[in-house]
Amino acid sequence: MHKFILAIVLLCTSITYAQLKGRITTTGGIPVPYVNVSIEDTYISTSSNTEGEYVLPVNKAGQYTVKFQSIGFKPKNVAVTITSLPFTLNAELQEEAYQLNEVVIAQGEDPAYEIMRQAIAHRKENARKAGKYEADFYSKGIFMAKNIPKRIAGVRVEMPDEATLDSTGSGVISLSETVSHIYVDYPDKLRENIIATKKSGSNSEFSFNSASEAQYNFYDDFMDFDFDIEMISPLSKIAMNYYRFKYEGSFTDEYGNNINKIKVIPRRDKEPVFDGYIYIADDSWAIQAADLTLKGYRLRQPVLETLTLKQNFSYNKDTQIWALTLQTFDISAGMLGMGVNGRYTHVYNNYVFHDSFEEDTFKSRLKFEEDSNKKDSVYWAVNRPVPLTVEEKEDYAKKDSIAAQKKAGAPSVVVTNVNRFKVLDVLTGYTYRNKEKGIYYSYDGVIDLPGYNTVQGWNFSTAMALSFTNKEKTYTRRFAAYFNYGIAEDRFRVWGEAPLRIGKQTFYFSGGNKAAQFNASEPISPVINTFSSLLFKNNFMKVYDKTFADVHYSKTIFKKLKLTARAEYLRRRPLYNNTDYVLIKNDDDYTSNNPLAPLDEQSAPFLKHTIYKASLGGGIRFGKSYYYQNPSAWVAATETDEPGLYFMYEKAFASNVEEYEYDYISARAVYTFALANKGDLGMSIKAGKFFNADDIAFTDYKHFNGNLTHINEGNHSLNAFSLLPYYTHSTNDSFIETHIEHNFKGYIMNKIPLLDLLQYNLVLGYNGLALPDRKPYHEFSAGFDNFGFGKFRFFKIDYVRAYEGGFVTDGIMLGIKQTF
Repeated sequence: MHKFILAIVLLCTSITYAQLKGRITTTGGIPVPYVNVSIEDTYISTSSNTEGEYVLPVNKAGQYTVKFQSIGFKPKNVAVTITSLPFTLNAELQEEAYQLNEVVIAQGEDPAYEIMRQAIAHRKENARKAGKYEADFYSKGIFMAKNIPKRIAGVRVEMPDEATLDSTGSGVISLSETVSHIYVDYPDKLRENIIATKKSGSNSEFSFNSASEAQYNFYDDFMDFDFDIEMISPLSKIAMNYYRFKYEGSFTDEYGNNINKIKVIPRRDKEPVFDGYIYIADDSWAIQAADLTLKGYRLRQPVLETLTLKQNFSYNKDTQIWALTLQTFDISAGMLGMGVNGRYTHVYNNYVFHDSFEEDTFKSRLKFEEDSNKKDSVYWAVNRPVPLTVEEKEDYAKKDSIAAQKKAGAPSVVVTNVNRFKVLDVLTGYTYRNKEKGIYYSYDGVIDLPGYNTVQGWNFSTAMALSFTNKEKTYTRRFAAYFNYGIAEDRFRVWGEAPLRIGKQTFYFSGGNKAAQFNASEPISPVINTFSSLLFKNNFMKVYDKTFADVHYSKTIFKKLKLTARAEYLRRRPLYNNTDYVLIKNDDDYTSNNPLAPLDEQSAPFLKHTIYKASLGGGIRFGKSYYYQNPSAWVAATETDEPGLYFMYEKAFASNVEEYEYDYISARAVYTFALANKGDLGMSIKAGKFFNADDIAFTDYKHFNGNLTHINEGNHSLNAFSLLPYYTHSTNDSFIETHIEHNFKGYIMNKIPLLDLLQYNLVLGYNGLALPDRKPYHEFSAGFDNFGFGKFRFFKIDYVRAYEGGFVTDGIMLGIKQTF
């Protein structure tokens, strides 16, 4: 049966329609990939695939002039009379011969510099001229893996469900396509209506090959590739400080435009710059083509090897506009002998240029049309502008056949090797996935590294989770249960949670019993506390017994405003140390479990009590937010770095200890932004005030994220201190907390000989805390992230000095490379 389905799928991918098609080769018969093929004086275009095959949407007979254009080859125009469709037109391209004697060298300066100065002077003019339009957009993305092992250091390597790797760990990881209609208003407005989306191995999942992720404009000063560091364009206003240019000749196109080939050369190798070639048209000084590469180490991304961006622009003599018609984006990454290679192909077609747009054109950024993820093979055979390669056809055929069998409920594929339960899974854990039904189940096993603290002693944990997501992804139901047993305390605890997302609304239910840290942010992890306790007798983690029931509700009111409401029941009792076990003996004693009296083992920081809490809060974002709209809901497309303001009011009431009741208000302002090529600056200011809280339980104090381990555990750099003790500054009054950090992303280090070879990023920071009953606390830090060697640059190291009315302490902090 599966062979029959496979044959049907392959047949559908081979159907031909009213199209002009063919194969493009060199004069030696070698296929030429990614040739821009278009109809003269129109914006009807396509691209050849890696095998040189192309398909151009021509729907009626007639006389046409077909243009073939590719970087490094002579443009070729072929006049053809089509009497019936489909029609085959093959083409041979010759390598371009560049003339070097057409430009006069003035005052010993390479003529490339004057050409680039003109291009830079006219960049905004050219960007605006071609920057207000609507067009059809097609995107195809394929990623391949090489030598991916099943396990690394005993840990199973998780790959996407659609990945099909052979015995060597090589094969297609993912293949997806998108057809959409876009509206663009340069410099920052884009709307995309996705008409069709397809992902290999899934007949219902949305692909995110969106045009918003393909907007790479060399007319801009800086270009963002989502790697933390913005690249400096060869046409940037500061390009002359970062690039050298070399004139390598010119040629004349069919319209009489003289096209200059310019070699782009970095002045300093370790800065965020490109190398390669850019082609500039005389007189208009517009980009005709670009073939530029960036290297991973220039982006401070050691795993990334190279990223190559190629663009082809087509000229229209009626509009006199050079419009981007083809873009390819090649990615190569690797580490420890493993590799991933990917390519995106973007085709822009059927341009319509506008003088202006209606006011609500850009109300949404990304919208999925109804049934966009349900188009059949017939639709794709007609509307796909770039033919599939043999490899892509085989991947679609194989995975779509499996998906069809899953949908039909064939037992041979519903239980895959990944989902198959094995006896040892009782100990090691088990995971089950069914993407078609949106079901995910996980069990953590019982042989993970146990934790240790002086209250519970050695303690063991496991968890189970079950989630359901509907095909439209408009709601998700998840249920999770957590289990923990402490040997010294001889206590078994269970708690659970059940978040539920429906459109813009989220409900969160949780309850049970757990040993909770006084600071709910958990500034010290159980793993670090285990090692610090057993090796150094530093039992920093302090816990109490928490029995609770919690209901949390949030809703997005407007696209930038989110409101939350919460109600809690809490029964809390103090806990005491039950063990003093240690691996390495020393003369120190463990401190008590009472943060207020660390030397008193018998005292408690609060009385056993019950209490109710209710809170209202929210957050609002400022600046530009981006959202996508599927057929039933608005959803935030990506996290943005825009400024935000958050606020909360909390009331504690109905306690059996009346003094524990209080009111509390707080607010936080966050602002993170990129300073072009000078790095990122992040700031966070928090303030709060308690009312009627003179004698409240210590659990309800405002606790700050301190650190005494000299290990940065990944706490958010704008939400934690480096040397502040965990509970010495906790307050039931008012406070102001400030965090500032600037990561230069190599801006300074790149310019210092020898130091630029280290590829470190200089990071400066400040943390401050103001309380009414003590002198202000300050921390100043300087250090490096991207710290390490070779491709192992995952660390951050800082030197920190602390002051509180004078010098307090200093130290070195080591942690994982962070972002805001």
